Amino acid sequence: MSYMDIPYRLEVQAAVPLCKFLSIWKVQANDAYQVNKGEGFLTPGLFIIYEGIGAFSQSTERYELLPGTFFFVREAIPCSYRCQMDNWKFYFLDFSSLEMTHFLNLPICEVVLTGKMTEATQLCERLIDNLIVQPVGYAYSANLLLHEVLLLFAREQSVSETTRHTELDKILFYMHKNIDKPFRIEELVQQSGLSRTTFFARFRSTTGMSPSNYMLKLKLESAKASLETTNLSVKEIASALHFYDEFHFSKLFKRNYGQSPSAFRGQKDSK
Repeated sequence: MSYMDIPYRLEVQAAVPLCKFLSIWKVQANDAYQVNKGEGFLTPGLFIIYEGIGAFSQSTERYELLPGTFFFVREAIPCSYRCQMDNWKFYFLDFSSLEMTHFLNLPICEVVLTGKMTEATQLCERLIDNLIVQPVGYAYSANLLLHEVLLLFAREQSVSETTRHTELDKILFYMHKNIDKPFRIEELVQQSGLSRTTFFARFRSTTGMSPSNYMLKLKLESAKASLETTNLSVKEIASALHFYDEFHFSKLFKRNYGQSPSAFRGQKDSK
């Protein structure tokens, strides 16, 4: 191997809020089903409705919980909910805090239609099976599955945002997997299916830089990793990553990292 893939780090350094799984209910109700909570839920919760219709009332608000929707509820607010039309099937998950929900920009007390109901019900069934069998680490697994449910809905919501250009995902994957290939912008434009102008505008909106600068950053990060972890010469690294020559590579490396490739490697070796 003549080059190194770049290291992938968690860029967000702030603490990522998580929530703790408490319980899951699988309810298959008829018109006799009605729950009144005069003091509200003890903890936040999530309805995932996969069949039938339910009615949820909280304060002066009333919500119709339709099939193919999810609905987050706050704790400590008086509420009631019941089956309508003699058929209502849903999962209800209790968890410790809404911090993660807020962090993922998921709506609270809003009925949200989802196209991910099949995946959500599969995760809920895995969660129930996990709690029945209780394999090693099942409590840890329960929390992970809850987080998967929240992430499933959050990612679906983010795709619908106008600032998220998912058509560029395949382009970014391609660029990261082909750092050692010659860079041809026209090939990327063609792969995207967008006009050249739209491609450049959306790429900059997504990454904050032009495609050329983005690929240069990837190549330099790969070169930096090669200097840290291999005995390849500067010339070999420059050639593997398709820089014009080692002098051009060294100039760009120093401009970005404040020292030449040789000095960087020497600094690493002296530690």
